[in-house]
Amino acid sequence: MDLKQLEYFVSVAELGGFTRASIALDIAQPALSRQVRQLEVELGQSLLRRTGRGVVPTEAGKMLLEHGRGILHQVARTREELGRLRGALAGRVAIGLPPRFAKMLTVPLTRAVRAQLPEAALSISESLSTGLQESLQSGRLDIALLYNPAPSPDIDSVVLLEEDFYLVTRREDRARKSISVRELADQPLVIPTRPNTIRMLVEAELANIGLHPRIAMEIDGVAAMLDLVAEGVGAAVLSVNAVRTSGREEVFRAVPIVKPRLRSKLALAVSAQRPATRTQQAMQDIIRELVLGLRM
Repeated sequence: MDLKQLEYFVSVAELGGFTRASIALDIAQPALSRQVRQLEVELGQSLLRRTGRGVVPTEAGKMLLEHGRGILHQVARTREELGRLRGALAGRVAIGLPPRFAKMLTVPLTRAVRAQLPEAALSISESLSTGLQESLQSGRLDIALLYNPAPSPDIDSVVLLEEDFYLVTRREDRARKSISVRELADQPLVIPTRPNTIRMLVEAELANIGLHPRIAMEIDGVAAMLDLVAEGVGAAVLSVNAVRTSGREEVFRAVPIVKPRLRSKLALAVSAQRPATRTQQAMQDIIRELVLGLRM
């Protein structure tokens, strides 16, 4: 079995189509299709099934995908260990960041990796925590920062930060020292769509006391949420840091949410099924240092 063909097949299967895989691999689509077809001929089985949205693995394809990820991971690890003999930490590390931390960490992380791991290749993806956790479990990511990761035997995680959420209103609105979760149900909220962490947390806490959020507007993106708050459409549930970094701190008032407090946990997560390479371990140390150094 040709390793290059295996790599091509895994990319097509994970990305769900030849077009997306050809872009990711920087190879012409006809050549990519030909290589995957040769692999099917060699194995004597169809590996992919075409759908209206792209391709999905057949039963044989699913089995090869599961084993192929492990094979490719071991090959990468072997190359890294050989590089270690000449004193180098090398290899590609794929990292996933939620949007807010992608904005804050991408540049300093890139600088730190260039300085400390010059022979390593860094890949950064931005997505919501649910998507990042799925990519971590499937092998598309090596490391991810996740908000409130769902318990899973496939994921090992350690909490780096805990952050309180506040009710953000216009500064001219009626001032209050705090607001309870029960009172939060009466507030018209500008809130992200599911499965955003804030949305799920608000709904879960209100559900615990038999209530539902009063939604004035669903919109994704902190900047857009704050724009609507400033326009008087409703209030938002956000962190103090989101208000601080908006550049318009004087426009808003952040009221603590109590009884109970709404808290979010940011965790550094890796796969529990694939042992981390030394380069990945070094990358984890860099990420941990950068996150703990943030002014939250």
